[in-house]
Amino acid sequence: MAITRLGPNQDITAAKIAGTINFKNLIINGDMSIAQRGTSASGLTGAGYNTMDRVRTGGSSYGTFTQSQSTDVPTGQGFGYSLKMDCTTANASLSAGSILILQQRFEGQMLQQIKKGTANAESLTLSFWVKSNKTGTYICDFYDSDNTRTISKSYTINASNTWEKKTLTFAGDTTGTLNNDNNRSLDLNFFLVAGTSYTSGTLQTSWGTNVDANRAVGQVNLADSTSNEWFITGVQLEADTSASDFEFIPYDVNLLRCQRYYYAHEDNVARVGRQLSNTECGYDLPFPNTMRTTPTVTYNSPSSDLVQVNGNNQSPTGYDSARSTFGTKSAFLALDFPSNGAGNNICCKVILSHSAVSKKEFDAEL
Repeated sequence: MAITRLGPNQDITAAKIAGTINFKNLIINGDMSIAQRGTSASGLTGAGYNTMDRVRTGGSSYGTFTQSQSTDVPTGQGFGYSLKMDCTTANASLSAGSILILQQRFEGQMLQQIKKGTANAESLTLSFWVKSNKTGTYICDFYDSDNTRTISKSYTINASNTWEKKTLTFAGDTTGTLNNDNNRSLDLNFFLVAGTSYTSGTLQTSWGTNVDANRAVGQVNLADSTSNEWFITGVQLEADTSASDFEFIPYDVNLLRCQRYYYAHEDNVARVGRQLSNTECGYDLPFPNTMRTTPTVTYNSPSSDLVQVNGNNQSPTGYDSARSTFGTKSAFLALDFPSNGAGNNICCKVILSHSAVSKKEFDAEL
């Protein structure tokens, strides 16, 4: 992307704006730069969000993996990070239902522009950089959860331990509109492991009703050796029949987009609160972005915070979820502490700890 520098007396015109960021990439955090949950998670055997934001691990019975944010990236492409999957316990004899995927889930309201389910449905082109010592055929598919429809495409890792750019184009689907709301409508899945429940049919390369056996035909088994590793970065999905250069966006904008789905508060700040009783206080915590829906909350290590009432310091003894309330823009969080005799509605100060072990987690993921 070309960058045009404007002089102090130059007007900003449409021509000068042309070529700047237009959010053509439907993927959030495709450069793997945001990892609010942490940069490494080991012992993975099931499903969930682990490291890089907006990347969900899905599956079961696939062996054991470590997922991490790696600095191994394709040379000269502008990327600082990749996502790495490292097999730590092999599963060379997969059960029929074995599956390991990395996926991004999309809200239906974020995809209305692709016109799915209409005569004008847009094709989608997926491009990404990938590297593995395990060469062979891999599968990507889309799963439309609103209409139970799928389409799959294969790609080949040709050279061992070599970064390769892949481009896959998926035809537009004229059947099945996506709901225009904030719920899960479409998944993009990268298969890494697939048992016969997903490989025993014929690869479904056109949109149709989901048949699991047709989703991942030909997929290699990344879990067949503890020597196996797989890296990915530069994931871009655009409504077009061809791929364009990766759309880099500023780090703070990327972070803000991720915080619609998950927000980890770790700042060492003081919040003004009020006492709810002799043994409890509460404070408001605003979110940096409107969250997708009312989040679930994990309040780690409340005793690491500090409550000050009438000049006295109190270490919280716990987090009271029953007295706490949440919305999509802020949370009111209640803390328990030893009695101080100050009574209700007395102003207090809550000093939040700056520590990964005491972060407050707000989860509104799909």
